[in-house]
Amino acid sequence: MISDYLVDPAGAVRAIFNRVLGLVLEWGPLVAPLLVAGAVAVVVGRRWWARRRQELLVADAREVTVVVPPVVDPAGGTALWSNLVGLLRPGWRRMFSGQPHLAFEYMFSETGVTIRLWVPGVIPPGLVERAVEAAWPGAHTRVRPASPPLPVPSEGQRRLVVGGELRLARPEALPIRATFDADPLRALLGAPVGLGRHEHACVQILARPVTGRRVQRARRAAGRVHNGGSTRPVGRLLDLITPGATTRSRRATGRTATGALHSNPQTSLEFSAQNRAIVTKQRGSQFETVVRYAVATLLPADTGDAQIREARDVARGRAHALAASFASYTEHNHYTRRRIRRPGQLIDSRRLGKGDLLSVPELAAIGHLPTDASIAGIQRAGARAVAPPPGVAAPGPDAVPLGVTDAGHERVVALRVPDGRHHVHVMGATGSGKSTLLGNMILADAEAGRGIVLIDPKGDLATDVLSRLPRSVADRVVIFDADSKTRPPCLNPLDGGETDLAVDNLVSVFRRVYSAFWGPRTDDVMRAACLTLRTQEGVATLADLPKLLADEAFRSRVTAGVTDPVLRGFWSWYEELTDSQRSQAISPLMNKLRAFLLRPFVRDAIAGGQSTVDMGEVLDGGICLVRIPKGSLGEETTRLIGSVVVARTWQAATARARIPQRLRRDASLVIDECHNFLNLPYPIEDMLAEARGFHLRKVLAHQHGHQLTRELREGLSTNARSKIFFSASPEDARDLSRHTAPRLSEHDLANLGPYHAAVRLVVNGGETPAFTMRTTPLPPAVPGRAREIRAVARRTAGARPACSTASSPRPADRRQPTERPRSVDPRRTT
Repeated sequence: MISDYLVDPAGAVRAIFNRVLGLVLEWGPLVAPLLVAGAVAVVVGRRWWARRRQELLVADAREVTVVVPPVVDPAGGTALWSNLVGLLRPGWRRMFSGQPHLAFEYMFSETGVTIRLWVPGVIPPGLVERAVEAAWPGAHTRVRPASPPLPVPSEGQRRLVVGGELRLARPEALPIRATFDADPLRALLGAPVGLGRHEHACVQILARPVTGRRVQRARRAAGRVHNGGSTRPVGRLLDLITPGATTRSRRATGRTATGALHSNPQTSLEFSAQNRAIVTKQRGSQFETVVRYAVATLLPADTGDAQIREARDVARGRAHALAASFASYTEHNHYTRRRIRRPGQLIDSRRLGKGDLLSVPELAAIGHLPTDASIAGIQRAGARAVAPPPGVAAPGPDAVPLGVTDAGHERVVALRVPDGRHHVHVMGATGSGKSTLLGNMILADAEAGRGIVLIDPKGDLATDVLSRLPRSVADRVVIFDADSKTRPPCLNPLDGGETDLAVDNLVSVFRRVYSAFWGPRTDDVMRAACLTLRTQEGVATLADLPKLLADEAFRSRVTAGVTDPVLRGFWSWYEELTDSQRSQAISPLMNKLRAFLLRPFVRDAIAGGQSTVDMGEVLDGGICLVRIPKGSLGEETTRLIGSVVVARTWQAATARARIPQRLRRDASLVIDECHNFLNLPYPIEDMLAEARGFHLRKVLAHQHGHQLTRELREGLSTNARSKIFFSASPEDARDLSRHTAPRLSEHDLANLGPYHAAVRLVVNGGETPAFTMRTTPLPPAVPGRAREIRAVARRTAGARPACSTASSPRPADRRQPTERPRSVDPRRTT
């Protein structure tokens, strides 16, 4: 046959044709229907199986939105796609269920550019998200169920979609350009600038890793390109049936498969470079890819034909601009546009059939995060995401949950109760997530049965906690609410405890709150009056101070029992003053007391008689919520009440010195806007150091650094060792970065998002490196729970007897001071 073909090609071909024609006429009527039915069955079966596999991929699919970090690593794209080669399934699974693919999408709208990945449901959750965060440190990922990339028209609208597909124009063995001096995404991200409100655009890169026969076919095609042969089926058939068109003859004529002569040295070098590029592309992993693009416009359903044509022309121009931006990838190969039927449905389905092979560097060149920081419209992450060190605790009965990690494997992080005794410093602007964090910590302590004292000068935090507390803790709750119409419990600062300590705390609170209007004489008068009231039988209150200073009969009755010579000397001096001199001496104190006591809530809660709240019992498992909004009481009154509660809490904590350390129960004192209420006569560093031994955890929160005095700032910096920082101003970020460097810089602290915090915790007594986390939302409020707990708290307060320490002071409380009050050091401690 071959010799006949070589002697007479036309006769040999004619003989073969006649023989085939005879077989067709003889067996055709019997075989043809079977062949047609078989072919139809194969086509229908393949299409059904392709649809079935696509349905499996789409089921439970998710989209991962990538928030670009402030600084993008140019090598991140290569790292991402190299990591995603691991999605390749074994051969037997690819044969039956196919290989899942991903979609890397650039979404354009009026508001800017969004970059996201579509991930099939068969890919395990977290795998792609972790790959993105590992490839681009600092990138954030947000996961939600998959939705169509182009907007779905609502009722009364129609969607106009113009789009196409980009495929390699030359054999896929030839690579596109993969290395650039500038980011090639500049042209792509700038193409759809100026989109209107109802206009959207999408560039979709579908990719799946391949191996086996698909890669072998590509390597055979690369060999044919290298040898000058054709890579297309028709060309290969012509090569076989054309006797003179051998590879050797093509090389002899100096013509490649692309039609380029290489008879001179310059084109010979070009041919060598092309061969090296082919070999380089074949060495690495391969992805089968298709690039699609579309522009969608939402129009009213009754839009006229002329307006539709105009909108179509505009959309076509934008679509051409998107396709033209890929011209920058031209090198040995380039992209060419192809029309597709129903581009909207094809883009929304994200179906990947046959595509072009790209190496990892090529795919990374077209699918990566923009590295140019000057590109506008990109949603960028404010701060990098940093995983916590391994030693950070998980939630448990002996740990307070703080939030969830936003880098690495997502898990809940917590602060161990013994480590919490080193105290927690929380700083964050309004709306940054500070109250959510404090609320979760309080609810965790309530569930565990630990004592809680909350001072809330805004009111929202206490309200949120009340509506979420378990019903089982209702009988442990004490509520001071300035907005409540019912009578509050009483916490008398002159009732119970050691005399010197109680008076020092009270006078210090007034002196610090009214520091601009407080002099030595006012301090002396108030101290002497308080010490005198403590000597009388019965219960002394702040309401007795004005009577003691202004009512001569009441003063004579109270001072008659004073035996201390220093106090008697003070009252002798006071009685010798004329009325004008006496008025001048007490006026600064009287006007402040009157402003304080004229408010019914203050009079009932602070000067209502014998104390009905035992702060020692609260620290041993109770819950005291002090809701004192500034809008209801005024700033100075709020500071006074909160400071009095802090003072009584500290007195109860120091009284634990008589209890063996192993028997002391852990409690927490949570103070929002702490700079307003730390008005005790002790340095903050001493209070924090001593509170640890008393098992009292202090959680001190405020908004910004300028609220703190220098002493308070230094005390919190040194002794509140666990730090939780939400979004900070650039000035605060510069100072706070000393606690979080080198893992988190001042740029990171200044660009934290809502409910995103930088954390540095104490773990097993030692400080750990900083990390980032997200606060978890508070659990849903229980309808009617706050009202129920308030009712139980009122009944409990009514049934609770007055504190035993109030009715009869201990013998040590009856002792009189041994020095003249006006010479007492106001900062001394007992």
